[in-house]
Amino acid sequence: METALRAVSFKYSAFISYSHDDERWAKWLQSSLETYRIPSRVVGTQPAAGILSRRLGPVFRDRSDLPTASDLSATINEALRSSANLIVICSPGACVSRWVNEEIIAFRRLGRGDRIFSLIVAGEPNATDLPGREAEECFAPALRSCTGIDGQPTGQRLEPVAADVRAGADGKSNAKLKILAGLLDVDFDELKQREHRRRNRQMAAITALALVMMMITTGLAIDALVARQGAEQRQKEAETLVDFMLGDLNDKLRQVQRLDILEAVDNQAMRYFSARPGRDVNDQTLALRLKALQKIGNVREDQGKLPAAMESYQAAAALAAELVRRAPGEPEREAAYAETLHHVGNAYWFLGDLDHALESFQRAIVLLERATAVRPSDATLAVLAYARINEGRVREARGEFAAAKTLYEAVLATFKTLVSRHGGELRWRSDLADAYDSLAKVALEQGQLTQAIAAYYDVRRIRTELMAVSPDDHDLREGLLNSTALLGGALALCGADAAAAHYVGDAVRMAKDLIAFDATQGDWQLELGKYNRVLGHIARRRGLLDEAALADNDAMRVLTALVATDQTNSTWRRELARAQVEWARLQLTLGAVAEAEQHVNTAVSTITAERASSASNRTLRLLEAQAFLVFGEAAARRHDAPTARERWARARDSISSAAHMGAEPDFLAALASALLWLDDTDAARPVVDELATMGYQSSDFDRLLTAKRQRYRLKPLVLRCGREEFGTTAERKIN
Repeated sequence: METALRAVSFKYSAFISYSHDDERWAKWLQSSLETYRIPSRVVGTQPAAGILSRRLGPVFRDRSDLPTASDLSATINEALRSSANLIVICSPGACVSRWVNEEIIAFRRLGRGDRIFSLIVAGEPNATDLPGREAEECFAPALRSCTGIDGQPTGQRLEPVAADVRAGADGKSNAKLKILAGLLDVDFDELKQREHRRRNRQMAAITALALVMMMITTGLAIDALVARQGAEQRQKEAETLVDFMLGDLNDKLRQVQRLDILEAVDNQAMRYFSARPGRDVNDQTLALRLKALQKIGNVREDQGKLPAAMESYQAAAALAAELVRRAPGEPEREAAYAETLHHVGNAYWFLGDLDHALESFQRAIVLLERATAVRPSDATLAVLAYARINEGRVREARGEFAAAKTLYEAVLATFKTLVSRHGGELRWRSDLADAYDSLAKVALEQGQLTQAIAAYYDVRRIRTELMAVSPDDHDLREGLLNSTALLGGALALCGADAAAAHYVGDAVRMAKDLIAFDATQGDWQLELGKYNRVLGHIARRRGLLDEAALADNDAMRVLTALVATDQTNSTWRRELARAQVEWARLQLTLGAVAEAEQHVNTAVSTITAERASSASNRTLRLLEAQAFLVFGEAAARRHDAPTARERWARARDSISSAAHMGAEPDFLAALASALLWLDDTDAARPVVDELATMGYQSSDFDRLLTAKRQRYRLKPLVLRCGREEFGTTAERKIN
């Protein structure tokens, strides 16, 4: 009875103690806790924690600075006495806040020290134990050690358990659930599973809504054909529902990445249009049909069905052109036509046809620039930026880096504008991260390793923050996956292999999580295969051959299955060839020369066919050079010197012109390696020196330099990634 009375007397379920620098976190936490619906089985069962209803009840958060008095104000003391729990938001600012520390001490004096919970939002726990990093401490002194009645530390050390919203830790969703689990005295995993079930119910509701909409539109379409009386009204009702299916409903299904239901919805819309008599095709119906074809193309592209996607996009482009013909100069119609051309360009890109891809992107840009000049809108500006990004990708592939950089800078300006207008919208912030990512890649292609690594780290930080805001958004998770892998790949170019493996390994795990959600997503399968290949490459360089074999096997398995589903996808075929070359490198390391030659020969066949249809793609020349370097080494292992030299000469000829288009480390390393294998040290020397100056380091390249007795005056680099620091000759452990 005493416990129950104590619980009832609590006015607040929790008191949030925080530095006012962390006010936004306090507001978020207060709102998250007060709106959380407690599981039915918990309600009324935790009186000692002060939780007796379906809601946590009010959470106390002071909204103004505390008075500068010698003790806590009466209001604060009363609020502490009336609070069942204390939650401390931990940061360097909170650590040095007098008031945060006194609130913790006061709550302990009430005899409720076991009801104190911590949420880390910045800084580092127990940084006071790390010389030189004391300023990063996030735990207030009263959290780290016991205090006496005088408020002074007794020396008895405490180890507070905290939820952590920082990058790479719990994230906002899990951190909130950890705090809730503590407040409710229930198991964290149980709450997490409940949240997972709740999300599944939401997705099921969306799916059910989609199915209902399909049934309604089918019935309306049939009614419109059978009974002509009132046909116009039925048509209007049907097309309103179709517009909803292709708009809001489609967006919701896209957010949860339900490609199967997306496909069914879009196909149902097309069946409705097919059932319409030709005389009923007015402009509105044509625009809806155009939208349906685009959506179907999007789904087919995501599923890896490129020819089918291209068919949908080209049909959509034909309808868009007809709408422009009916109303020349209308900005909205020109923008819609441009968007279809942009999709066509994407399909050409994935098919490896750079010339037609560039033509489509440029036609789209001309239309979009004209439309934005006449009637600017956020949506049209965004599509214009996407088309510029993709033209930049083609320019990069052709070695036209200055043109690509100019395009990316324009894109960056566009998304900065959109973020300034709509700062809270994740879409624009994610697109801004994409723009920074594109500029980081150009820096890498120009040999600016430290700048590229710093930029990739910043992009990853931005994406981590976005994921903390919306942890269930799979598009955001895919963006974080790629940023993490790109950072790891850039670190590997500087010889920071342990750090590189850490980040690329994280990317592989994220790809597996996405595929567990939906195995039909071709992009996710591609990313799993690609980054397993990179992980295997790093493991082999570190001498971890068993790990390398596991990663390489996974890469080969995933990419082989992917290519089998669509032989026309040039991107997939090239990535499989890369995996085969890396597998061959591993086999040479293991002494399996025949198997190495078999795989690299298969890769060469793919690359040769790709180059025949895409001669301007410089990345194919790099891949060809890398394949022939391994091919030549295999011949040398068989003591076939003439064949080895012939293959190395082929590598040199493939890469020579492409390597000098920029200063990308992989291109220069391939050229230098070919020249060194051919004992052309005079030609190799300036390339080797350029690599040393930029800080390039690779154990494969080091072994070749040693074998050819070449000096390598490596420029010492210090690479800082947040709190981590890496060098070109030594690495520090990842926390």
